[in-house]
Amino acid sequence: MDRYNEIIFIIILSITLFTVPVKLNARSDQISLAAVKDTADHEVLKHSLFSALGYGTNFIYLGSTFSGNQPYGYASLIYGFNSELYVSVSTLHLSAFSPLMAFSSGTVSYSHVFNSWFDISSSFSGYYVTPSLRDELFKGFYYVDLTPGFDWKIIYTKITGGILLSDEKSGYLQIRNSRYFQTREFTEKKIWFSFDPYVTVLLGTITKIETLNGDVVKVSPPYKKGGKYGQADPVTVVSRSFGFMEADMGLPVSFNSGKFTVETEPGYVLAGINDPGYTGPKGFYITLSLYFRIF
Repeated sequence: MDRYNEIIFIIILSITLFTVPVKLNARSDQISLAAVKDTADHEVLKHSLFSALGYGTNFIYLGSTFSGNQPYGYASLIYGFNSELYVSVSTLHLSAFSPLMAFSSGTVSYSHVFNSWFDISSSFSGYYVTPSLRDELFKGFYYVDLTPGFDWKIIYTKITGGILLSDEKSGYLQIRNSRYFQTREFTEKKIWFSFDPYVTVLLGTITKIETLNGDVVKVSPPYKKGGKYGQADPVTVVSRSFGFMEADMGLPVSFNSGKFTVETEPGYVLAGINDPGYTGPKGFYITLSLYFRIF
């Protein structure tokens, strides 16, 4: 489908998806934490520890594709306190690159539900890239965000404001509408399915550069290989603006039990930058994750 049909398709899906009244819960969509909270929401856990393994067809983060639109795999360890504070560490392998571990990340997140319609969460993440891949991927960076969540009963809206700290500071604004629901528990072993379809719009800092040979390229941090702005040629013009980066929709489906959670998430990304020089993520992707509760 062409670009205008894609936009219309997402709008229609948003309207039809969010007009049937289904009870919502406050959710967290931090990487490696959503399915963990699926289990934790059933009881307040003083201390908990989870491990996770995952595979995906494209690693997408803040309007960029870290894996170059190629598959990736990850392993994580997640500690939770009082079902509100979570600390996770992850290692990621990108199929298009060697060595085995391309980069690692750590995240500290906190969320608190004030009442039936309002909650708030915040997180701080750091990314460390294997030195041999810094020229091909990106330098390490940090990201911090703050997210109020509003449960309208029909939809659950999260508005996230974040700052990426790299060679330069970059701001992001993400608006996410979802409608989490789950089935009743089956058998005495407490097995259930959960669903969290969503539509997200991302706005962020877009950098436009022009090289000495006349090439005009749009990039978004963290900057890619070949120098600060992802180009080997000297940069002559640089401009930064805040605008629409992407819209995406997905349908995470989780199979949950007392110890295990298996989650699959098919999704689709519509890039907001229609420029031949921009190599951001677009099209379909799928992620498969397995979580195990150690205690």
